[in-house]
Amino acid sequence: MKKLLYTIVFAILFITTSTAQQFDLSAEVRPRYENKHGYKTLISTGADGSNFVSQRTRLNFGYENNKLKLYISMQNVSIWGDKSTLAAQNNTGVGIGTSLHEAWAAIKLTNDISLKMGRQEIVYDDHRIFGSVGWAQQARSHDAFVFTFLPNKNNQFDVGLALNADGQGGLDALYSNIAGYKSFQYAWYHGKFDKFGLSFLFLNTGIEYDTSGKQKIDYMQTIGPRLTYKSGKLNANAAVYFQTGKTINKKVSSLYLGGNIGYKIADKFSARAGLEYLSGKDMDDNSTDINSFAPLFGTNHKFNGWMDYFYVGNHGNSVGLTDINFTLAYKKDKFSAKLIPHFFSAPSKVYNNVGTKMNANLGTEIDFTVSYKIAKDIRLSTGYSKMFATETLEVLKNGDKDENNSWGWIMFTFKPKLFSYTPSTK
Repeated sequence: MKKLLYTIVFAILFITTSTAQQFDLSAEVRPRYENKHGYKTLISTGADGSNFVSQRTRLNFGYENNKLKLYISMQNVSIWGDKSTLAAQNNTGVGIGTSLHEAWAAIKLTNDISLKMGRQEIVYDDHRIFGSVGWAQQARSHDAFVFTFLPNKNNQFDVGLALNADGQGGLDALYSNIAGYKSFQYAWYHGKFDKFGLSFLFLNTGIEYDTSGKQKIDYMQTIGPRLTYKSGKLNANAAVYFQTGKTINKKVSSLYLGGNIGYKIADKFSARAGLEYLSGKDMDDNSTDINSFAPLFGTNHKFNGWMDYFYVGNHGNSVGLTDINFTLAYKKDKFSAKLIPHFFSAPSKVYNNVGTKMNANLGTEIDFTVSYKIAKDIRLSTGYSKMFATETLEVLKNGDKDENNSWGWIMFTFKPKLFSYTPSTK
């Protein structure tokens, strides 16, 4: 693996420095210590939490000339100690191992039109539906084709397509849906209008499944606008998304509402108030219809509390969520800090195991983080979160609400630019 990596690096350096308008080689090393004691779900009475260090390591190649862009991001994700100190291979053990996080090419057809294809991060707006999931060490990327029409700096129109399979056999085979979908098609528009910004997304997501020995794909549609506003010290945004269609032979009808308003109190302080509503389904509703909104490919760690109790590989097809939150932020020079309380409740009915209807209040989570930029390419961040849960959250998550349900972490991020080449214009 090392010999192959060195060969690739030297070959790229040799070729690109003679042909490129721009070539960049950068790296990232990001070790993170975590103490999980009730993370994602309430911890059981008397149970011990976990302590570990995970690490993301990346080597990124970027190439550009007047018609072509190439980007390759090689990535290794591991847990410290997940392999022997004498391990012959780097991807043994429980870590995710080495992979290509991104590998795409983009061709510029005209000044306004480009085509991008390959493994790529797809990010739109505030990451709510399409996001990079950058907090997760492995992050998220898609195998996709993206058409972009950019007539001017104030308007952009994208169309994206994806088609997935488990292999390249000669016969049609049922897809495992390991990517989360068999195929998708989407259109996204964004426009800037003075103090306002407007985005609109139409996403058609297909899941393949077997029904009576036959393969079938059902499609669910996610449709909606997002509006932003900024004037002086005030900023605000609001979004509405509807989901309809079918998935695995179940009808879908769900709704998302979200909005934030922020204000810069002083040079170093800012505050924000936010509200999110994700529709859910009453626990005594026995229909097969899906009424719970799914944020799909979003950076869900960014929303609804950093302890990831909701929509981070969990809480799907559940009672939904209402999240009222506030942010107080401080930033001065290389130092920044945030304090974010979340007040959670269930918009749909929750019942315990004896049929008693529970209070809608799910609990309060307090998130706190500080960050310091040690040098140009080095940042130290740390945070602590605590969940003050209710009996209703116990019904949904099990565990013990009275335990110290908390999560702490410390992370170093090293992101140096190793090499950059731009030919002289003289």
